Amino acid sequence: MNIQIKALLSAFVATVVLGMIVIPILRKLKIGQVVRDDGPQAHLKKSGTPTMGGIIMLLVILVISGVVSIKYPRILPVALVTLGYGLIGFIDDFKKLVLKNPKGLSPSLKMLGLIVIAVAFVVYLVYSGFGTETYIPILKQYITVPVWAYIPCSVFIILACTNSLNLTDGLDGLASGITTIIMIFFAFVAAMYGDKEMSVFSSIVAGSTIGFLIFNMYPAKVFMGDTGSLALGGAFCSVALILKMPLVLVVVAGICVIEALSVILQVTYFKLTNGKRIFKMAPIHHHLELSGYKETTIVPAFWLITVVLCLVGVWII
Repeated sequence: MNIQIKALLSAFVATVVLGMIVIPILRKLKIGQVVRDDGPQAHLKKSGTPTMGGIIMLLVILVISGVVSIKYPRILPVALVTLGYGLIGFIDDFKKLVLKNPKGLSPSLKMLGLIVIAVAFVVYLVYSGFGTETYIPILKQYITVPVWAYIPCSVFIILACTNSLNLTDGLDGLASGITTIIMIFFAFVAAMYGDKEMSVFSSIVAGSTIGFLIFNMYPAKVFMGDTGSLALGGAFCSVALILKMPLVLVVVAGICVIEALSVILQVTYFKLTNGKRIFKMAPIHHHLELSGYKETTIVPAFWLITVVLCLVGVWII
């Protein structure tokens, strides 16, 4: 059994076991989901479902990454990005759900924290030997991007993709399922390119999200909250940058991109037209719900699209 499969299975088992311990605690502490009244009516029954479950995945990813980093030290930078983003999400969730502050962490402070971690990671990549080479799918070759362009572009990709996954986390099993598929893709690609460290880390994250799906599938027994969505976003963004494939990430995470674009279009159109809307509700998965599609139809469809996009990703590299 190779190290990737061992890492995946270990993370899966650890997540399931920890989930059985943590979820009852979250329920007992009444750390539950708050559902918007103006959203799909079917979601009202989810009110009170334990959230902040992302702490389960975050702990598993960090502990197993810490153990394997003894042999594969290049895992540490991506594990630290995952930790940093997870902590920002945790603080936001904690203020909203435990301290009962509906505003949570202020948007400016939240974005500042995300930017600081992203800049630190990208600067580390530039000046620690990883360089600024980036794979261009259309040209099917690597180009060396000037440092002055690489740093802001890479930071933008991290922030955009992480927040896109956060927006995608609105249906049972949607964000965790998509992340599973993307991380399996990167585990395969990293192994194909001989980067065992990134392949192992991707396998750890994939194993953890698969374990979390057992509790997060419809009807969800727990939600990941910002703790999970930001941590997972940080994980796959940092892996994509180390593999020099941020543009490939944009392809395989196409569902997240569409979700984010639907919000941007909705907000922009709303402001320009004094209250008119393109979608019944954004992100687009809520529009589909309000158009009559069931949650149990939308989620598998988005998973399937992500699988297809990952196959496209394999083809373009």
